[in-house]
Amino acid sequence: MKDRSLNQIREERLKKLQKLKEWGMDPFSITKYDKEVTVKEIKTRFENIKAGEKLTNIELSTAGRIIALRRHGKASFADIFDGEKLQTWFEEGTLHEKYFIFCKTVDIGDIIGIKGFPFKTQKGELTIWVTDFQILAKSLRPLPSKWYGLKDEDLRYRMRYVDLIVNEKTREILITRAKIIRAMREFLESKGFIEVETPILQPIYGGAFARPFITHHNALDMDLYLRISPELYLKRLIIGGIEKVYEIGKDFRNEGIDTKHNPEFTMMECYWAYADYNDIMKLTEEMIAYVAEKTLGTLEIEFGEHKINLKPPWKRIRMIDAIKEIGIDVESLSREELIEIAKEKKLEVNENFSKGDLINLFFEEFYQPKLIQPTFVYDYPIEISPLAKRKKDNPNFVERFEGFIAGMEIANAFSELNDPIDQKERFLEQAKRRKEGLEFHEYDEDFIRALEYGMPPTGGLGIGIDRLIMILTNSHSIREVIAFPTLRPEKQ
Repeated sequence: MKDRSLNQIREERLKKLQKLKEWGMDPFSITKYDKEVTVKEIKTRFENIKAGEKLTNIELSTAGRIIALRRHGKASFADIFDGEKLQTWFEEGTLHEKYFIFCKTVDIGDIIGIKGFPFKTQKGELTIWVTDFQILAKSLRPLPSKWYGLKDEDLRYRMRYVDLIVNEKTREILITRAKIIRAMREFLESKGFIEVETPILQPIYGGAFARPFITHHNALDMDLYLRISPELYLKRLIIGGIEKVYEIGKDFRNEGIDTKHNPEFTMMECYWAYADYNDIMKLTEEMIAYVAEKTLGTLEIEFGEHKINLKPPWKRIRMIDAIKEIGIDVESLSREELIEIAKEKKLEVNENFSKGDLINLFFEEFYQPKLIQPTFVYDYPIEISPLAKRKKDNPNFVERFEGFIAGMEIANAFSELNDPIDQKERFLEQAKRRKEGLEFHEYDEDFIRALEYGMPPTGGLGIGIDRLIMILTNSHSIREVIAFPTLRPEKQ
């Protein structure tokens, strides 16, 4: 028997829909269905009844999508799904002429409401004996095969609605994502942090090195930027007297797409007055341990071939000591010598790179991939950290750390720079980097003005929530943990 084309199947289903309308059973005219119980609730209540037992005195009303159909003449089994699967039993002796309608019009993929009583088959499977039903939505397109599923990754991301129907793992990841974000909020609230919202449309972008998305406000006739970070607005709130503040929200960076980067992504940023980066290190490891324990029930997780233990305290290492482990003593070498080493190692180098840029380059290329177990790398070069406070004993470095798990950066934190004079000088230095074609930070005059009113010593933290979810769900692409990732235009 030849496979029918998608168009043929759709035409057949359209005819079935027309039949339903003619019989006064148009599914799309139904505005509400009284779904009294979920499949999970049914299983919880009746899983322990005996094989062959029928509870005819109990009527249940539920609904879900038909994901399997097994017809046997005057009776049929249908599996419905609403997040969990349940077998249902339709038979002519109970439904009479309505069973004929069921056989002639119902397909896999349809959404159906049923009423009936619970029983267990002789094989011990909990089932609903259907006494009445309503077709609530007619599926005009067939679902992918139960056995072959939806395997093409691009198609899975593009048709996430189908992916969710046929791939249980996709559903589990998105549910776990929600639990992780909820647990993070619980932790921060328990520590006295207040959740706020700051502008997504900003007249000046700042808080990170990144290219922004630009839009235009017609009424004000001005360009605005989708934020790359909420940092400078959150610090304004610290200045205003909210001493513990956090935000979970979307940031946008107009840059490349790969397994670890999506142009639209979710960040958590928090700021804590009178704290420094050592306090924030402790907060970070405690937060991630809490989130893992709350959502997964364990601090020992697997990521690919690696077993990772999230239990605090995490390893701590200075950036220059990390690079020394790979045989490069950056403190004893000049900028020019480091450029030569980079070229020898076939690294792409801009002649305008500062010594700090080169230190960071060596770290990212040669040491970061080794950081499988949770690790804090701290004390970063000042050139790449314009918003962090200088170290008292070495002004070429700042009180900054990044947290790494499975070779990925998942956290970035500072003892925040609160000196308005130093901050202004660094912003102006960033303007020079812009002219030299390097990553830079925009000059924000209003932020300098805010600092001049006085900001207390403050510790700040940013956590990439999508990457953290990747690690906690053993997902190796950021697209797996975002419901609708950014994709290239679909080929026609």
